[in-house]
Amino acid sequence: MGTRTDAPTRREQILKEAARLFAERGFHGVGVDEIGAAVGISGPGLYRHFPGKDAMLAELLVGISGQLLTGARTRLRESAGDAPARVLDSLIEGHIDFALDDRPLITLHDRELDRLRDSDRKLVRQLQRQYVELWVEVVREVYPGLPEPAARSAVHSVFGLLNSTPHLGRAGSLPGRGETARLLHRMARGAFGAAAGE
Repeated sequence: MGTRTDAPTRREQILKEAARLFAERGFHGVGVDEIGAAVGISGPGLYRHFPGKDAMLAELLVGISGQLLTGARTRLRESAGDAPARVLDSLIEGHIDFALDDRPLITLHDRELDRLRDSDRKLVRQLQRQYVELWVEVVREVYPGLPEPAARSAVHSVFGLLNSTPHLGRAGSLPGRGETARLLHRMARGAFGAAAGE
């Protein structure tokens, strides 16, 4: 994810370029040779890291769902004892980091999730449900009058808002990253407040 600071491994480089290429041209529009060329190795050399494109897609989509859930759990653990509103802010900040730094993965999820094997698709959905439920619990602490179904709908709506970043234009056409992050944060909090009738 975007918050990582150490150098990526070759495997991570391959996944990053695969995500970019799949998002730009579609899963079936990209060959193994093109992914290899993007990271400076031969197409067949990729098979030392992955059995094929299907495995790359599965690792990308299962991986990001797992990373979001793990990141949220870490933020909850680190903010234990903080005011609920601050905990919610931390969750929003984490998702904004993903939405701004991993835009190709959002596009990939939207377009290619159905290409996963049933078992991988079910795992993605399971991880996503757990992620949503973490948010629902925190949202209801901040807005205790908000019924659980409404809180869940609000969480999904906020994810839709935050995950709209691939549609905001090219990265260079956006305001600065900090300004965009602050705007998204205000919009997310505004959406939760509106859901609660505030």
